[in-house]
Amino acid sequence: MAEVVRALRLYVLLQRASARGAMQYRLNTAIGVLSGAIWQGTGFAFIWVVMHTFPSLAGWGLAEIAFLYGMRLTAHALAMIPMMSVHDIHWVVRNGEFDRFLLRPLNPLVQLMGNRMGLAQFGDLLVGVALLAVASQNAQVDWSLSLVAFCALAIVGGALIEAAFFLALCSLSLRMIDTFALRVFLDDVFSKFGSYPMKIFGGVTEWLLTYVLPVAFVAYIPSSVVLGKLDTPWALAAPLLGVILVWPAYLIWRRQLTHYQSVGH
Repeated sequence: MAEVVRALRLYVLLQRASARGAMQYRLNTAIGVLSGAIWQGTGFAFIWVVMHTFPSLAGWGLAEIAFLYGMRLTAHALAMIPMMSVHDIHWVVRNGEFDRFLLRPLNPLVQLMGNRMGLAQFGDLLVGVALLAVASQNAQVDWSLSLVAFCALAIVGGALIEAAFFLALCSLSLRMIDTFALRVFLDDVFSKFGSYPMKIFGGVTEWLLTYVLPVAFVAYIPSSVVLGKLDTPWALAAPLLGVILVWPAYLIWRRQLTHYQSVGH
């Protein structure tokens, strides 16, 4: 436990140093955050256009899909703000920079995560929270203390699900060097399929996105509970899946770490 606390404390210190470094270039930082917000805003604009052609998708109206989109986007931002530097792992390995992480008396993953903060993802977070706030009013969500707690836990759980799969794929770069295409594919699946009700895909696709690659647990199932579209008891346990998946993802990282070879070997 002491080791975990120490790692978390050092991670926070590394991220603070990274943030201070980024704030030396405030205009560049502001542009990065704004670009993230604009990018995600255009994604929702596409859904808005579609919903004006088809007022209902699998029984979901525009406000309800906006809530689903906001929940997925908020979870995505919370996953990628600390994990964005892990996204650069293929460059770190290829340039031999990963060797210095192994020479320091600190978990290499903590060092890698603290190497750079995902600033553009703060734009994602702003858009996601704004959509949740506006959409919950338009969808007339009947908030209670327990429902607010569930929603918050579901967002954190969704972030852990995405982070777990992202970490598992990134860890393969310790052996395969470049897994960028796989990570882009994974991100597209989470962002494209996770922003819509699973019912519109139907059949095998819906089953795969629920029980094989659990995209549905990031936002669809939790938002269905919040919006009163799903009241089965097992759905209330959706936030726990993220906690469960993080540990095997970390074990995959540790396993791949044993196969790491320095550049030129």
